[in-house]
Amino acid sequence: MQNDPSSTNLDPYGPKEIARRVENVGVAKAELAFLPTMMLAILAGAFIALGAAFYTLVITNSGLGFGPARLLGGMAFSLGLILVVVGGAELFTGNNLIVMAWADGKVTHSGLLRNWGIVYVGNFIGAMGTAVLVSLSGILGLGDGGVAMTAIGIAESKLALPPSEAFVRGILCNVLVCLAVWLCFAARTVVGKVVAIIFPVSAFVALSFEHSIANMYLIPIAALAGADTITLMGFLTNLIAVTIGNIIGGSALVAMVYWVIYLRK
Repeated sequence: MQNDPSSTNLDPYGPKEIARRVENVGVAKAELAFLPTMMLAILAGAFIALGAAFYTLVITNSGLGFGPARLLGGMAFSLGLILVVVGGAELFTGNNLIVMAWADGKVTHSGLLRNWGIVYVGNFIGAMGTAVLVSLSGILGLGDGGVAMTAIGIAESKLALPPSEAFVRGILCNVLVCLAVWLCFAARTVVGKVVAIIFPVSAFVALSFEHSIANMYLIPIAALAGADTITLMGFLTNLIAVTIGNIIGGSALVAMVYWVIYLRK
């Protein structure tokens, strides 16, 4: 029996085919039942939190200098999105691409908002739960307490951002995150997906852009590490500004742009 040529084709999908694949997946995500959506969202929150924990450890006392340390930390943080994409999970920022199916009328307004709402809450549960587990594990004490000090420094720098800057950094962040997911739809292999993820994610981390789901871990873990400068109001202010920015970056500047180019009738 002859082999199916498509099964051995390693050429990436073209942009127009990527757009169709993203749209089809968006329809499937919007139609997924509540329980699996919530469970996959909790997993995604935990995966991103694990990437953030890895990032925190890697940049602690690295001695590499500001730029190289952040680049290495960004590569470590890529673990989170790799787990989401390859392992399978529902991430709020990546699901902003469902807007392509919504714009084509294949997903309703309520279907879009339902998915975003369930996934956002699930991501929060997963990220917060991971923060608690990391705190209980004692790894914040590694490096003679250096990991805890790094975690606190990261959170304090986020809370010191004016909401306007956090908002713009949120836009830029999710442009890169959704482009990473977009590139994954071009890949036919796991290795291709991993490579597609590493550079955009490393870039947004190195550039100090703001990711709402990562902040659901990075700010609470500082409070659990003993920081008395972390307030609920500060956390919510940052999260609201960054979340709105993420939605605009992913939905308007990636999903809608590609919809207009490749799918608009």
